[in-house]
Amino acid sequence: MKPIDALSQFFAFESFRGSQEAIINRVLGGGHSLVIMPTGAGKSLCYQIPALMPVENENPERPSVTLVLSPLIALMKDQVDALRARGIEATFINSSLSREERERRYSEVAQGRYRLLYVTPERFRKPEFLEVIARRDVRLLAVDEAHCISEWGHDFRPDYSRLIEIRERLGNPTTIALTATATPDVQADIVRQLGMRA
Repeated sequence: MKPIDALSQFFAFESFRGSQEAIINRVLGGGHSLVIMPTGAGKSLCYQIPALMPVENENPERPSVTLVLSPLIALMKDQVDALRARGIEATFINSSLSREERERRYSEVAQGRYRLLYVTPERFRKPEFLEVIARRDVRLLAVDEAHCISEWGHDFRPDYSRLIEIRERLGNPTTIALTATATPDVQADIVRQLGMRA
């Protein structure tokens, strides 16, 4: 399967827009990316398409997953609902869930379900989450609303400053950071805080 096939099969689009295809190919080649694209321009497809591509030599003991760090619970739910409506295995784990539902999703993730998992960075404070995510191969880490990483950004959140530590814990997977707006200072800070090179 090629990225254009996944685009057509899952999203019913016949062609990519703007720099989407170049970004997707870079990510699939293991290249880290900082994506700055206006709201509504299709940033999410830049990690959703790679998440849907078949993995060569996948370890059945540790199936791969794309982990999406998102700061907004409502946005997570909207994205997961939209993906599931297209038949894509995706879920979120956050504080909006009951304990029972959260534990059920932990169990499903540990068993290898879901191609995309949405969480907030704060989830990495939870030992039970760390235990579950260690049983999966996080091949792609997507950081949505990446301006939150930067102390200069307008939505700074302290747990975003732990992203180098989070990436290391995950084995330094290919990383894509996405935002609609970022000044040059914020862009440089995002790259630095993720432990990447410009």
